[in-house]
Parts: sequence; C-alpha cells; structure tokens
Amino acid sequence: MSVEKIEALVVGAGQAGLAASEHLGRAGIPHLVLERSRIAERWRTARWDSLVANGPAWHDRFPTLEFDADPDAFVAKDAVADYMEAYASQIGAPVRCGVEVNRVARLEGRPGFRVETSTGVIEAEYVIAATGAFQTPSIPPMVPASTGITQIHSSDYRNPGQIAPGAVLVVGAGSSGVQIADELLAAGRKVYLSVGPHDRPPRSYRGRDFVWWLGVLNLWDADANPSSEHTTIAVSGAHGGHTVDFRKLAARGMVLLGRTEGFDAGTMRFAPDLAKNVAGGDANYLSLLDAADAYVARNGLDLPEEPQARVIGADPACMTDPILALDLAEAGITTILWATGFSSDYSWLPEGALDAAGKPRHSRGVSTEAGIYFLGLPWQTRRGSSFIWGCWHDAKFVADHIAKQRGYLAYAPAAEPATKTA
Repeated sequence: MSVEKIEALVVGAGQAGLAASEHLGRAGIPHLVLERSRIAERWRTARWDSLVANGPAWHDRFPTLEFDADPDAFVAKDAVADYMEAYASQIGAPVRCGVEVNRVARLEGRPGFRVETSTGVIEAEYVIAATGAFQTPSIPPMVPASTGITQIHSSDYRNPGQIAPGAVLVVGAGSSGVQIADELLAAGRKVYLSVGPHDRPPRSYRGRDFVWWLGVLNLWDADANPSSEHTTIAVSGAHGGHTVDFRKLAARGMVLLGRTEGFDAGTMRFAPDLAKNVAGGDANYLSLLDAADAYVARNGLDLPEEPQARVIGADPACMTDPILALDLAEAGITTILWATGFSSDYSWLPEGALDAAGKPRHSRGVSTEAGIYFLGLPWQTRRGSSFIWGCWHDAKFVADHIAKQRGYLAYAPAAEPATKTA
C-alpha cells in the first residue's frame, strides 16, 4: 500500500488548525489539514441552538477576515461556523474532511512520523495537534444511572423543549452553565444552579466591552499561573450581551447552591461555599472596574462614569441560608445538566509528547518530542490563547518555529578545503 508524504500535518480543522494552515501557507511549508468531521463541526453540532459568541464580532475573529455582521454583535453559532468555512476558503487551506487520526509514531532510523489514519498512512516531518481542549465531555461519576434521573452534558443540550418535565439541576456556573440555566428559567422551568469559584467580569463598562478593557490593560497577554487553566469565567453574549449577576438570577426564582460535592441515597450534597464563591466573583468584577477607572484617569479618556455599575444587590435567601443537602425527588428534579467542561485525549501521540497524566508537555506549543506541536490549548502562551485571534498568534509562533527548524536541517556546510601537500 502506498504511503502519502507531506512535510507538515495538522490534525483538526477548527480555529487552531485553520490558523496553523494560514501561517504554514505563508511560510511556504507544504502541509495538509485532517478533520474527522467537518470544518468547525463542534460549532454546528455540539452547541445549544441559541448560543452566540461570547465576544463581539470586531474582536473575536481572525485578524485577516472580518465577520459579515455588525462589529458589536455577538454572532450566532452557525454564523461562526460559516465564518470558519469562509476563512478556510480565503486562505486556501488544504483541508481533508472525514479522516480520523488514530496513531502517530516516530519513524525509525529517519526523521519524521508515521501517521495512521482511517483512510491510510501518511508520513510527515512535523505534526501539529490542533484538536483543542474541548474534546470529551466530562461528567463526574457521581450519580448512578440507576436513579432514573436524566443526566446530560452541556454539549448535548439544545433547547428547553428537549428537557423532560420537572425541575433541572445545572452543575457548573461558567459561561455555558449560566446561559443554559438562564434559558431554562426563562422557559418557565424550576432551576437549581450549583456555583463554584469563578471570575465574573462586567460585560461592558463605561461604554466599552470587557474584551476592550482586557486589551488596553494588557490582560489578554497575561502569563499562565498554576491555576489559570481551571479558572471558570461567567460572562454572556446572550440577549445582546450582559453582565452575569447571580443575585438577579436568584431574584427571578433560580435557586443557587454551592459547589457540588457528592450524592448519596437520592440526595445531592453541596459545599457551604456559595457566599464565598459569589463574593470571589464580585471581587474579580470590582477589581476590573478599579483598573478601568485608573486607566481612564491616567490617560485622560472621555468615557462616561458609571457609578451604578458598582452597586451590588443584597444577598438572596439561598445565599444567606444555603442548601447543603437536596433530596432530588422531593425537589422534583428530573434532569441534571452537567456544565462541567471537557477532558482531552492525546493518547494517539508519542509518549514523549505527554506527561504522566497524558497532558501535553510543551513550551508555547513546542512539544518536548521534537517535531510535535500543540495548538488551541487554554493559556497556551497567554490568557487569550483559547480565543480565535489568540490561537492565530500562537499558530504563527508554531509555524515560525517549524520554519526555523527547516532552515537548520537544510543547512549543508561548504566542502572542506583540500589538504595541502609538501
């Protein structure tokens, strides 16, 4: 059987893989992008119906292509997928869909890798794993299936009509959990929301979206710290964009709970940390307002003051007298929706590219296994790495690294001068 050969192979045709293709193409590096489904498949089939981008169109995009939308709009999920396809077409990305990569192994006695795919074998000098961090939905093994309670992950949620009659417990109060809980509440459902530690930035302040503030305050380029990858962010682009306010959700009838700790005999148990978690989010919110005010004063900007943004409402009863144990049947809960994130599977890569836990070993996307690269990881180089524009800049660094390696490998020393004889 013939073996296809290519210099660089990109695995995944989401935002990271497409960004890699643009920079590889610019550098004149022959490459191929493999995608097991379609371009931007997860935007089309692994998101709820009403989802919109969490950042405005002027910001959350590739630097080389604007959205065909109001720059201040929060673009709907299918339009984001269409945008990805338009970008792939614009840059002439050599994407091959319907191909799954099963294993990557280093070639013996010569440089490069043997890549086993669902359609055959490919040999490549360089492999870029651009499958991202949102691969396998993560549901804690906490509530046995035998309870009869329906359990779904946020990636499988589509709309309120999909959920069986009864109350819903949403576990996880990041952007996905909050927006889904809000939508269910608006549809007339009884909703319980388990809230863990989180950051809670303002959607906008003094006439500027929070993404603008993070930019001028140089916070998008903040370096990762040991806890960065696990920071939950509560922010929403829904309904034209708004600041998440847990107290207002409670005032509308949502029951807030602390971090979910366990389940036993039909009862879900929660940590006594709800007030602490909400207060932590408030502190994060107010700290950004402080930094923004200082920036305005320092630079003499003519941006309107917004004192009402600092008004924090009274704590609702569910915070002052928190529920620590909840009998699910008694509460009428028939569905648990887990907004608990994703895990990644890189077991198809060589062992040298992974640590003992199976996570990427890398520096700015350059693997410890020479010739292997990563793209699309949260905090890969900076806070903005998981955003469309952020992974674009990370992809440039990776492509530049490959170009430099090609230069070294192409070097051939001049012939040694002939030895003089007497």
